[in-house]
Amino acid sequence: MSMFADKYDVIVVGGGHAGCEAAAAAANMGSKTLLISMNLQNLGQMSCNPAMGGIAKGQIVREIDALGGYSGIVSDRSAIQFRMLNKSKGPAMWSPRTQNDRMLFSETWRLMLEQTPNLDFYQEMVSGIIEESGKIKGVVTALGIKIFSKSVVLTNGTFLNGLIHIGDHQFGGGRAGESAAYGITEQLIKLGFDSGRMKTGTPPRVDGRSLDYTRFEVQPGDEIPSKFSYLPITKPLSRQRPCHITYTSPLVHDLLREGFDRSPMFNGRIKSIGPRYCPSIEDKINRFADKNRHQLFVEPEGWKTVEVYVNGFSTSLPEEVQFKALRAVPGFERVKFFRPGYAIEYDYFPPTQLKSTMETKLIDGLYFAGQINGTTGYEEAASQGLMAGINAHLKINDKDPLVLKRSDAYIGVLIDDLITKGTEEPYRMFTSRAEYRTLLRQDNADLRLTAISHEYGLASDERLRLVQTKEKQTNSFVKYLKETSASPEQINPVFDGKESAPINQSDKLFKFLSRPNLTLYDFAGLPQVDVFMRDNEITPEVAEQTEIQIKYAGYIEKELQQVHKIKRLEDILIPTDFDFDRIKSLSFESREKFKKIKPETLSQASRISGVSPSDISVLLVYMGR
Repeated sequence: MSMFADKYDVIVVGGGHAGCEAAAAAANMGSKTLLISMNLQNLGQMSCNPAMGGIAKGQIVREIDALGGYSGIVSDRSAIQFRMLNKSKGPAMWSPRTQNDRMLFSETWRLMLEQTPNLDFYQEMVSGIIEESGKIKGVVTALGIKIFSKSVVLTNGTFLNGLIHIGDHQFGGGRAGESAAYGITEQLIKLGFDSGRMKTGTPPRVDGRSLDYTRFEVQPGDEIPSKFSYLPITKPLSRQRPCHITYTSPLVHDLLREGFDRSPMFNGRIKSIGPRYCPSIEDKINRFADKNRHQLFVEPEGWKTVEVYVNGFSTSLPEEVQFKALRAVPGFERVKFFRPGYAIEYDYFPPTQLKSTMETKLIDGLYFAGQINGTTGYEEAASQGLMAGINAHLKINDKDPLVLKRSDAYIGVLIDDLITKGTEEPYRMFTSRAEYRTLLRQDNADLRLTAISHEYGLASDERLRLVQTKEKQTNSFVKYLKETSASPEQINPVFDGKESAPINQSDKLFKFLSRPNLTLYDFAGLPQVDVFMRDNEITPEVAEQTEIQIKYAGYIEKELQQVHKIKRLEDILIPTDFDFDRIKSLSFESREKFKKIKPETLSQASRISGVSPSDISVLLVYMGR
């Protein structure tokens, strides 16, 4: 008798950030779900740095939270420090980031998943998929057990034929101390998929007891920390652990160069492409030879552990070279290693082989999410897993898919970039990738996405009620400030302290708040503002939202107009079986790219690199517009 006599709705392969979010989403929506991982002790493992969020990634975590995913809650519950990055810039650039307790993060994921109804677990390696006539039927494990399902989400991370490099040594592995996964790549290639190799790296982990903290700069968390989740079930931190900063030097660089001839990065042993925006230390001193120092962040791995992550010192150099060079860094003179840094090469599948739902074009019911698609970063992976889990559930229930547009979310930008442009180096999200970043801020992810999520059964009624209250209060506060005046006698003392030009006649508060050097809290002493805030129980979040909507009204309006223009092209669907060869006036390059990528809308077609505006005009005419 088989352990798996029943058929699952969704099987998720891999228990990293993508797999955990995919399993949670499908199960929460009502699908009978199985999460298979090679090691259930490592669910939601922070394989690299012990942090969540950061530039553009913090926006993604907020979006995952607004959509009913778990990453924001897990991050809040395991945070040891919170910082809002880029506060000196406009709100479109503000990005929340937490430093996390690595062990607590993983434990929190495990316990939240165990409390999720409809979700089963199994620990084993998946060696292949079961497919019939282009349709997914389930998976096969290394023990030969067949488990059947209506859909499968592959989230294999760095495990597919993973190869770890440390100097002259190389060995199979998907992560330090864990074996690689074999069989899936070879089978998918036989089924017609294209695959490639990518690499990423990680720094040494060291013993904090061996460091001299008097030689480092202190980097504390925010004085008034915030949090990721919009739900009141998580609380901002009441105490925090600091990070520290130190720097490399010409001596450190010279010691590292001594090992370059044995570096797999430079001697040709690693042939795949690594992340451009998170380079190894050897790559940095090679590419930026004019810089005589590079910043290193000394990051604690948790509340109690002495393990420290040396952010900025990612390397695959021989361990003795790593050790010698790191000992020349101020504060690291007596450093003891927990483990050396390493590089890892792994298989990925160019994401132009996917639909906008994360389903593969070749096999019905098979979804890819995370590093298997060529991305890097926990947040990028988690968001893809969430969308794959949602869409797997929707498809097997014959419901319309959930596809976020570029104007809806950073998640929409990420997925559209991947499926439309593909990637030949590990893809990382930046604010600059989003053309509507004034609309896609971290502070309004709940306003943008909660209603959509509630409609699909992921966001709870409580979540919807919270966001409706926030929206209502914000709108009434903006309206009040537009209608309420202040006299010169009231407002000039405020301007005085802010070196802002005085006025000689009364005007609306809305107009005064539009001045760049003033905040809403500068007006808090005015009775008309005080009374409104008290009577309406205005929270700091509503106050922030009100201020942003007033100060950036012009920019927001401009972007909304752009979205409206593009929407015309978004609404023009291209049939999946459309024959581009019939249109003789298309250029050869555009025709070939359309056939390969199979754009779903005219808007997506217009974003394919190498496609000219004239070819889009030809398509427009052909579609009868």
